[in-house]
Amino acid sequence: MYAVVASGGKQYRATPGGFVDVDRLPVEVGDPVTLDQVLLIVDGDEITVGQPTVAGAVVRTTVLAQRRHRKVTFFHYVQKKRERKKRGQRQHYTRLQIEQIQVGSGE
Repeated sequence: MYAVVASGGKQYRATPGGFVDVDRLPVEVGDPVTLDQVLLIVDGDEITVGQPTVAGAVVRTTVLAQRRHRKVTFFHYVQKKRERKKRGQRQHYTRLQIEQIQVGSGE
């Protein structure tokens, strides 16, 4: 079983027991987070596609960590003009542990 959820304008595949790295969320480590924008649920041969989201479906998660990705370096160089620009960035992210995928009101 897995679900496709949207968070921060991006889509992620969520599997119970797994984890997902999403854009930084304003929550503390250990807090529960509910992702309610569930776009697709696959349970064996049964596929439920939302229009645009699956009604009543939520993905329950717990925050594992607030971290930063490794540094990405950008280097721009124009030959014969002595033009060089070096930039770097580390993106913030939140790691979520997928606890359960809940479909409908009581499953």
